[in-house]
Amino acid sequence: MKKLYFLLCLLPMLAATGFAQESRQDVSASFVGTWQPTVTGNAVTQTSTFGKGVMLGYRFMLTPSSALQANYQYSRFTSHYVAPFSQASIYGAMQEMSISYVRSFIYKKYNPFAEGGAGFLLFGPIDNSHTTTNAGSNSRAIAGIFGGGIAYELSPSWDLRVEYRAYISYANNYGLSQFKTDRYEYFINQPTIGFAYHF
Repeated sequence: MKKLYFLLCLLPMLAATGFAQESRQDVSASFVGTWQPTVTGNAVTQTSTFGKGVMLGYRFMLTPSSALQANYQYSRFTSHYVAPFSQASIYGAMQEMSISYVRSFIYKKYNPFAEGGAGFLLFGPIDNSHTTTNAGSNSRAIAGIFGGGIAYELSPSWDLRVEYRAYISYANNYGLSQFKTDRYEYFINQPTIGFAYHF
């Protein structure tokens, strides 16, 4: 009888050990391109140059086909604002901190995936020759994030990951009220390519 109780006590620990062995994690590093559309509102037109940056990610597998992913990203680009009585160019940096749910579909070495989540964006002006005003300040925005891509298995530990991501967010104006478009349906498009390491 004691052996039976002992085995019953061991079962939860064995199940937890099995779950730990099955769970997978990965870290990733990607190059990011940032493309923003032209936005018009309140008689203000906002355009931006194509930005470049890097993204670091951490993915925790909940099941073999679903995961939670946390990202940090840093990109730079120039935003141009044209209002009825003024205009400005601001070279700035965008930082992203986000968390997403990722659903994967496994086809041999190809693993397509889709993601959706939310993030926090921080925009900061950089004072250099591309910036024509020093009146701008840091600004923040909450963003909805969605996207999809494909991971190609190079080895049991390494993947090549290609993805398209997009944000839905408030149009940034670096705190300058004269360049406020009041546009909320603002898409920031990001193609990414990088590598993921599984452990």
